[in-house]
Amino acid sequence: MILKVIVDERTIPIEVPDYMLTEARDFFAKMDADMDSGWQMSRTWVDNPNDLQRCQIAADKILTAMHTDNEKMATLMAAYILNKIPDATTVDVDSEGDMTQTVIN
Repeated sequence: MILKVIVDERTIPIEVPDYMLTEARDFFAKMDADMDSGWQMSRTWVDNPNDLQRCQIAADKILTAMHTDNEKMATLMAAYILNKIPDATTVDVDSEGDMTQTVIN
């Protein structure tokens, strides 16, 4: 599967191998457990992020992974998004510092 990540009008396709969606379930569960306690989403504290918010958090981690050339983390976060929203095709990541403005289609 390919998830297109848009950052500053630049589109970067991230290829997520199908096996990763099943083999990374433990990792996804750990991410969910971490977020169950709440998460700071830019300027707002969210007590229990919903699936969209969790994906916005993962998209923010993709942005960080891209800045640090961490391709594995970017792919894992793309897989997390596809696990939560299987029909997602694009993620338009807000790079201005407000992850709540990230749009997932």
